[in-house]
Amino acid sequence: MQKHITAVAALQIGFSILGILLGLLILFGLGWVVALIDEPDVAILLTGIAIFTGGLVLLLSVLSIVGAFGLLAYRNWARIMILILSVFDLFNIPFGTALAIYTFWVLIQDETVKLFATGGRPPQT
Repeated sequence: MQKHITAVAALQIGFSILGILLGLLILFGLGWVVALIDEPDVAILLTGIAIFTGGLVLLLSVLSIVGAFGLLAYRNWARIMILILSVFDLFNIPFGTALAIYTFWVLIQDETVKLFATGGRPPQT
């Protein structure tokens, strides 16, 4: 199960890096489009949309990276955090959905819960 945990962490980091790039593209890309618009009401609306969506994508991506590094250190808070953040991945069809399902499958297993309870050491039986 440790290999699956490492795979989930690596996939979360990779997917989050793409999310950071997307968030920056939204922020700066829509900012560039706003500069071309002469209508002030539309410019204000697009600026608000860019800040909200770009900021949300950036925030979730950074939190996922932090959680993924926590998974690699077998921190229980990171397991819970990644499970919560994976709910948002469900809406990123098709790759985010597949990642979320795989993440749920790995992090909900009894063996995984026991690994995180012991800090990554195999539980004593």
